[in-house]
Amino acid sequence: MTSVDQQGFIDWDAAPAKEVFPGVTLTIVSGEKIMFSRVDFGPEGMVPEHSHPHEQAGFVVSGEAEFTVGGETQVLRTGDYYMIPGGVPHSVRQLAGPLCCMDIFSPPREEYR
Repeated sequence: MTSVDQQGFIDWDAAPAKEVFPGVTLTIVSGEKIMFSRVDFGPEGMVPEHSHPHEQAGFVVSGEAEFTVGGETQVLRTGDYYMIPGGVPHSVRQLAGPLCCMDIFSPPREEYR
C-alpha cells in the first residue's frame, strides 16, 4: 500500500498489490481521510457478501460484473458507478473476461493500510 500525505502521483504498476480473495487483487493508495483502491478480478473472481462501516463508492473501469447491494442485484459494465453506504451488505461477481474497478473508501479501512 502507498500513502500520500498531501499530494502526489501514483504509479499503479509500481504500487504493491495484495490478493484479498481468490482471484481478487487490491492495489491501495491511502491518505488521511480517504482510501482509493484498484480492484482487479482474475478468472471467476468474486468478493463474497460482507459489510463494513465505511462508505464506498466506485466505478467499473473495464469488464462486466454482477453487484448485489442491500439485496438488490444489477449487472454493471465499463463506465458504470456504484455507491454503497456504510453497514450495507454487498458482493461482486465477475461475469465475463477480466474486470477492473476503482473503489473509494471513507474513512480509510485500517485493515488494508
